[in-house]
Amino acid sequence: MTDYQKIYNEKKGTVAEALAIISDGDYLAPGYCANEPFTILGQLHTLQDREDIHKIRILYSLANGDYPFFEDAYKDTFSLDSYFFGSTNRRLYQNGRCSYIPVNLHEATKRKDSHDGPNVYIGSATPMDKHGYMRISLCNMIDRHYMDQAEKIILEINPNLPVVNGDTEIHIRDVDRIVEVNTPLPTIPLSKIEKEDEEIGKYVASLVHDGDTIQLGIGSIPDAIALALADKKDLGIHTEMINSGMAVLMQKGIVTNKKKTLHRGKTVGTFAFGDQNLYDCLDNNPAILMLPAEYVNNPAVIAKNDNMVAINTAIQVDLTGQVGSEGIGSRHYSGSGGQTDMSQGANHAKNGRSIIALHSTVKNGTISTIQPYLTPGTVVTLSRNCVDYIVTEYGIAALKGRNVRERVENLIAIAHPKFRDELREAAQKWMLW
Repeated sequence: MTDYQKIYNEKKGTVAEALAIISDGDYLAPGYCANEPFTILGQLHTLQDREDIHKIRILYSLANGDYPFFEDAYKDTFSLDSYFFGSTNRRLYQNGRCSYIPVNLHEATKRKDSHDGPNVYIGSATPMDKHGYMRISLCNMIDRHYMDQAEKIILEINPNLPVVNGDTEIHIRDVDRIVEVNTPLPTIPLSKIEKEDEEIGKYVASLVHDGDTIQLGIGSIPDAIALALADKKDLGIHTEMINSGMAVLMQKGIVTNKKKTLHRGKTVGTFAFGDQNLYDCLDNNPAILMLPAEYVNNPAVIAKNDNMVAINTAIQVDLTGQVGSEGIGSRHYSGSGGQTDMSQGANHAKNGRSIIALHSTVKNGTISTIQPYLTPGTVVTLSRNCVDYIVTEYGIAALKGRNVRERVENLIAIAHPKFRDELREAAQKWMLW
């Protein structure tokens, strides 16, 4: 019988020993979100001290930590690419340290590899089992692909990670270096639900029927929507992100997945990020499948879910239904993520629906999120051809099958009342009527 523990011990070492296998010109792909290898990334800057290291690239999205290599003193050595910005990525982008890669999430790994893909995977995993396997646990968005493609694999072994089922296993034979840590998992609490969020949640919930399969994102609006689904029955989940609100729906028996036409009985996602209750809900749960985004987010796969409802948020919507979710003007804010994937998949599903939910205003009510046209320079994340419903706290604008005049009327009706006259005048000026 193979002594897996002996193999493990031979590969176990310090952070410095793990970093020693990184070479000049390597392109690193760290795990994301709760799977971020915090300890190793915290020492990554020490590579600059080596005379043989000149350039290191990092494919790093949704950054959680704040590491020394982010500092300007390391800008000549470390450059970053990102599929999706969080607050840290935005700061690095504004400082010229991080570049955005436009891509639909299900194609991210394929398109990156066609140009210049990462050759080093650095992630976090659960402790090894008796068969020599560890699990990458809470994020499998791009991890499976880059583990399979990597020339070198470094893992932090963290006992705080839950054991999550899906295509998450990696064998000790395939790992080059192990660093044992005991890092608390990053958590985000359920959002504080404001009155506007609650109203949006109610309107969106009215578009979701018993037995539907849903996709949600992160933030106060998705959390409010999850709460508003409390009276539904036998919902299913096929989503990019499994959030805290979804865990509550599973625990209450509102999500059963038994009406799904794909992966019946299973909640399917690519990563989970939320509170400790979410992580506990996923731990050793046979009803969970954490699968790669190239599969989960493939519109052709999504469309196999009858009654698929994709529910996303946006920054800005114009009066014809174009959706901007990535930034305003030339200022990049986040990314498309899987929004386009999920919307297109829902559009092609039997009885599918694509919903965009957003507040009617921002900046303390001073700016309408519904505009005559998107701010010049704004990237169109969703074509007006792809959205069925726009929802604000003032109601539901049905767009599917509507002509431009009907769309304009419906969208003005859900704009904040103080901007409606202004929008009508603009629609007349730009001949949208």
